[in-house]
Amino acid sequence: MSGRVYLDNNATTPLLTEVFEAMLPFYGEHFGNASSIHHHGQETRGAIERARVSVAGLLGCRASEIVFTSGGTESDNLAIFGLTKSGDHIISSTIEHHAVLNACKHLASNGCEVTFVPVDGRGLVDPADVKRALRANTKLISVMMANNETGMVQFVSEIGRIANEADVYFHTDAVQAAGKIALAVDQIGCDLLTISGHKLHAPQGVGALYIRKGTRLDAMLHGGSHERGRRAGTENVPGIVGLGKAAELASEALKSGADLRMAQERDRLEAELLQIEASGLNGGGARVPNTTNIYFDGIEGEALVIALDLKGLAVSTGAACSSGAIEPSHVLTAMGLRPDRAKASIRLSLGKQNTKEDVNFAIKLIPATVARLRELSPVWHSSKSSPKAELQVRS
Repeated sequence: MSGRVYLDNNATTPLLTEVFEAMLPFYGEHFGNASSIHHHGQETRGAIERARVSVAGLLGCRASEIVFTSGGTESDNLAIFGLTKSGDHIISSTIEHHAVLNACKHLASNGCEVTFVPVDGRGLVDPADVKRALRANTKLISVMMANNETGMVQFVSEIGRIANEADVYFHTDAVQAAGKIALAVDQIGCDLLTISGHKLHAPQGVGALYIRKGTRLDAMLHGGSHERGRRAGTENVPGIVGLGKAAELASEALKSGADLRMAQERDRLEAELLQIEASGLNGGGARVPNTTNIYFDGIEGEALVIALDLKGLAVSTGAACSSGAIEPSHVLTAMGLRPDRAKASIRLSLGKQNTKEDVNFAIKLIPATVARLRELSPVWHSSKSSPKAELQVRS
């Protein structure tokens, strides 16, 4: 371990050296516009198409089914707005990323019907609830693969089968799954799938949307014929090259068992932290190998994040795009957590760059910091002095 320790990789990941080196030439000597027919343009066109093949390899699809975008939010929006119109019915879940939630809410205010199916205490959608929500006018089901706050992996293959039997499109936001668990679009049964570069050690500002062959999707951006008319705009060549290289590295890492080794470190960290009094795990069941979400009763999660940051450890209370929000996490409250417990939760997420020493640092620092914050917490002291409050804290 050197300097600071970063355990907030679900917010964003550092650029891997190999990815940075692959991108560098496209900021200098290989600068052509990929739409140009001369040498400079064809050089960059070739790089984009090689990256497309690499991303397709990670997802188990055809290269022609990959559309490059600016990131997860654009990919989610393209999938949802590209398929639906006024009068359509959409099914989603209560724990989606805001890129999906707010897109669905926008459609609801413009003539669409939206059903948000609930989750159980583990944070899982029951596929039977999805099936019961189907209507004659259901056009799209959008349920994420892995949750960004808890890491819980949904029963997407079952949902895909339900969608296929009902002849309904199925989109899954796999931003937090790509590069962490093996993906195969045919096994999932999805028609559309979202990934984002900066969640798998590629740069920020690039992502991709898998669109199954034959899926008719209206473009959101209108201009040139880029990405086969599905996403107009001159391509972000360095970003796309970086995403392609990161996809290659992720595929290799999954084959080598790197995900299992990461899960072992996550489990070691988790086991140590759950020995802290009045703590508990948020979620239960299959998760991506890098993520844990734990509550520590009697403290504020944001106060813990700040205190740890001052000591050199970066963690979070949940989604980076919602940090600073006054309300508790919509994901944790949807799982049934009390607001105070949801606000007492932190997320720790490992990346490829993290070492055993990083985990050791967190194991040493977090219990001491929790204890210090509890010493300053009137809520904690009142819970210790009142039998009734004690029962509530430990519930």
